[in-house]
Amino acid sequence: MRKEEEEPLSPMARIFQSPEVDYCVVTIMGFKTKICTDDILDALKHNVSKHPRFSTKLSDNGAKWMETEVNVEDHVVVPYIDPEEIGEDGQGFVDDYISRLTMIPLDRSRPLWDIHILNVTTSDAEAVGVIRSHHSLGDGMSLISLMLACTHKTLIDPQNTDTPSFKRRGMMLHGLRKQGWFLRLRFTVCSIATLLWNTLVDMLLLLATVLFLKDTKTPLRGGADVGSNPKRFYRRTISLDDIKLIKNTMNMTINDVLVGVTQAALSSYLNRLYGKKKEEEDGALTSYPNHLPDRLRFRAGCAVNLRSDIGLKPLADMMAKDSKCRWGNYVSFIILPFHISLQTDPLVYLKLSKATMARKKHSYEDVLVYFFIKLALMLFGTKAAAALFNQPVKNVTTCISNVIGPMDEISFRGNPIAYITLSSYGHSQALLVHYISYAGKMIISLAVDPTIIPDPHKICDDMEESLKSMKAALSEKGLF
Repeated sequence: MRKEEEEPLSPMARIFQSPEVDYCVVTIMGFKTKICTDDILDALKHNVSKHPRFSTKLSDNGAKWMETEVNVEDHVVVPYIDPEEIGEDGQGFVDDYISRLTMIPLDRSRPLWDIHILNVTTSDAEAVGVIRSHHSLGDGMSLISLMLACTHKTLIDPQNTDTPSFKRRGMMLHGLRKQGWFLRLRFTVCSIATLLWNTLVDMLLLLATVLFLKDTKTPLRGGADVGSNPKRFYRRTISLDDIKLIKNTMNMTINDVLVGVTQAALSSYLNRLYGKKKEEEDGALTSYPNHLPDRLRFRAGCAVNLRSDIGLKPLADMMAKDSKCRWGNYVSFIILPFHISLQTDPLVYLKLSKATMARKKHSYEDVLVYFFIKLALMLFGTKAAAALFNQPVKNVTTCISNVIGPMDEISFRGNPIAYITLSSYGHSQALLVHYISYAGKMIISLAVDPTIIPDPHKICDDMEESLKSMKAALSEKGLF
């Protein structure tokens, strides 16, 4: 293999491909019509197989991408499906099939992706497409950009799929720009001091988490073997308009709202589990509604996009040299403390999440985490850097992320897509929470270890109910 045909992996890609981490992304798409396999193969030959990451394989030491010939037929799986065996439980067949996939590793002798076509009717789709891609190929934002390049809008100008683009907010408030120099100087000094203090505290807490600080053992925390257990995936669609309404009314971001909804839902779920446990131990119901233990430490690893342009970009722009929104794994993570408590006013969860997220935005934790992982790679190698990444992740309870999806309904070769979910497996948590927006909806995707969480649909119920209660509380107070 000629040297120019090899390309080194980015720092986070090297972490994700290491045996200690080995994350895999699962993209699930529900189609409104049956899928023609020949259309998929033809599209792959003209699109995905030409993408550098999808037409290269890992070197033996996992440090470089090497060009290789791609036979797309090897990457497309169409299992035989007996309609009589499935009966009316199409969704159950799909869930079981995807769960089995989490126990089958991707073949490292060829490009690290495959597509599974399931022409099975479920409650909201006529067919399901499952794409497995190793996390070293790219993060959620990269994969969605690739999806947009291979699809078109179902309606209105099929030659163009708009991609929302957002810039990061500036640190100085708009009103202060019109104030005198002294007020601006005082604000700048205080802001820098707060930034440095927050960063110092966050890094000390991260160091403690690497060394010894673990979350409280709850029914949502798994054991040491969670990463190797099969995972199951569940989804629920909620109103993006309701989320935006709460966001605008409370002067928050969408991420703030999602963290608040997640906190509220997990508080309700855990309170119910602890209540059942007390009922079994005491043999009688208690009139006291709060069953949560005191001083419960519950944290989430939160994926952070480090790109300066945080919205979706066309694939060509992401692949361009020196792009500010480049393809790959330009991501880091922060540790979010969750306030697991029973609140009579659901808006309290939103206020707590807004305060937590505002403080985290005023810290360089994400940038320094990326820097130290990159430094560990340079000085000590992949194994040490992977341990530095994996240890704090193992000591927190869950992980959460939010990806911007297509704003309009899209179609693939004339097949309209009803829903899109993104998730992953290989993590050390029994619960992963992923959000993705699509065509005016927000889709919740949970990845769970069923031996730890046998009823994830109840978490989805709590999320849906939490959002409704927050909207109702705002309406009762006449805030909209």
